[in-house]
Amino acid sequence: MRFHKYHALGNDYIVLDPADFPDWKEPTAGQIRIICHRNFGVGSDGILWGPLPSGAAARGADRSFGLRIFNPDGSEAEKSGNGTRIFARYLWDRKLPKTDVFEIQTPGGIVRADIRDDGRLIVMDMGCVSFSSEKIPVKGPPREVVNERLQAGDHAFTFCAATIGNPHCVIVLPEISPELARTLGPRIEANPIFPNRTNVQFLQILDRANIRIEIWERGAGYTLASGTSSSASAAVARRLGLVDRNVTVHMPGGSLGIRIGDDYSIRMTGTVNRVADGSLHAELFAVKV
Repeated sequence: MRFHKYHALGNDYIVLDPADFPDWKEPTAGQIRIICHRNFGVGSDGILWGPLPSGAAARGADRSFGLRIFNPDGSEAEKSGNGTRIFARYLWDRKLPKTDVFEIQTPGGIVRADIRDDGRLIVMDMGCVSFSSEKIPVKGPPREVVNERLQAGDHAFTFCAATIGNPHCVIVLPEISPELARTLGPRIEANPIFPNRTNVQFLQILDRANIRIEIWERGAGYTLASGTSSSASAAVARRLGLVDRNVTVHMPGGSLGIRIGDDYSIRMTGTVNRVADGSLHAELFAVKV
């Protein structure tokens, strides 16, 4: 049972290729939790299960690859910017794509990978950000969710909500910290206004070309970096008139370049590092977490 571990700015994922797991239809929630556990397993921020049939046979099996993404709590994520970037690097290392531009199909939509520097730098076309309450989703009447009020414990915030295939709650503040994300992130993630829960970003504007975020990821917790969080945060900052089209997003794990189109399309540029290849032993699954 082979595994392949990579990180993108400290946001680490394990790739499991279904071809190496013929007895698995997909990993169970219990298997995911133990593999991702930092003490009892290999340790990671999630599992990338693929390549899978993409449904894009007309474009060729070597140009479109299916992917499912699982959080360390066993839940499934619709999309991940760092995860799809890592998966693109894995495919490239395996020499599966025949060109350096190819598609990855996720439950949250199609992304396009453009390989640079032999996979160490990848440009991703992530799709378009939407602020629609129906698409995110956010409870209440149909609307753009911009500058609304949210209560988290004793704290009240002004927030914007967005989706780029997965839900985000973005809160702009003059100062942010890891403690803020760790303390209030779980409360906001599970707020009843978000029927599918939400990823949470605390956003600080540095100048018109630079922002900083602290991240609480749905199903994963405090996270050093996130591609979809960077995309949503940059789009919110642009929607509020606080930044220009080209934005560098600074996170504890490093920085991503984001270009925002007129339709809030997102082009993301960032690095990927290969960590390890190995084998999962059957004894791993003897422990329940």
